[in-house]
Amino acid sequence: MKPIRIGKISFTNILPIYHYFDQRGTQVELIPQVPTQLNRGMAKGEIDMGPISSFAYAETYPDYVLMPDLSISATGPVGSIFLFTRGEELADLHQARIALTNTSASSVALLRILLEKFAGAKPEYVTMDPCLDDMMNRADAALLIGDDALKGLWRNSGYRILDLGQEWYNRTGMSMTYAVWAVRREIAETRTAELEEIFVRFMKAKEKGQRDPRPVIREAMRQLGGDVPFWDRYYDGLSYDLREKEIAGLKAYYRYGAELGLLPPDVQICMLDLPAGLGMR
Repeated sequence: MKPIRIGKISFTNILPIYHYFDQRGTQVELIPQVPTQLNRGMAKGEIDMGPISSFAYAETYPDYVLMPDLSISATGPVGSIFLFTRGEELADLHQARIALTNTSASSVALLRILLEKFAGAKPEYVTMDPCLDDMMNRADAALLIGDDALKGLWRNSGYRILDLGQEWYNRTGMSMTYAVWAVRREIAETRTAELEEIFVRFMKAKEKGQRDPRPVIREAMRQLGGDVPFWDRYYDGLSYDLREKEIAGLKAYYRYGAELGLLPPDVQICMLDLPAGLGMR
């Protein structure tokens, strides 16, 4: 039987889940890619499960089910989804030219919700590779996510940096969920026992990452730099749960996205049917 192909976001924000993930004795293959690549891979059937953009799930939700209690979320600042500007607030970008990273889907839609719904803006958008200098040479503001956003933060180029998680919270008072763990429905229907085992291992990895973040922080520093206090604050601001609070914020995001015509109406959040207490083994 072919291994279950599991996507892995190629950013440090995912380390608290994957650093401790134990794939020994399982038929799984980890596929590291940036979010938009994972979205496409899932849609094409090249990846069987893993974290995809919340936006990508909503686009074709009938094809997927979600693993419970796994996400990348934040209530307030997310710490690595930034809009770089020359001093402007969101409300000042009414007719601006905004460069969007080509590595994101959820964050692009989130920015459009913040600008078009809450600020009433109608900016011009251009999608580009995630290079801050090139983006700001062609636009008034630039959206970067993940490690690209952190590199831009550390460069301290003199730009104003707006955290989209904080901007969302300021306007809604809600959590924002950026990625969800999706499973292709055909895999969910045919390989249930394997998915149950994978889920248990993800939950154990998440618990270890929360209990002992020091190895995770060392790996983040090895990959990207920074220091212990930075990574302590960064990971403390992220949630990897998908519970009532995260689902409420996700539903609001989907509702606003549908109002702008970015997403289909009435997106259904469908969870993988797992035995009660399975993740507590």
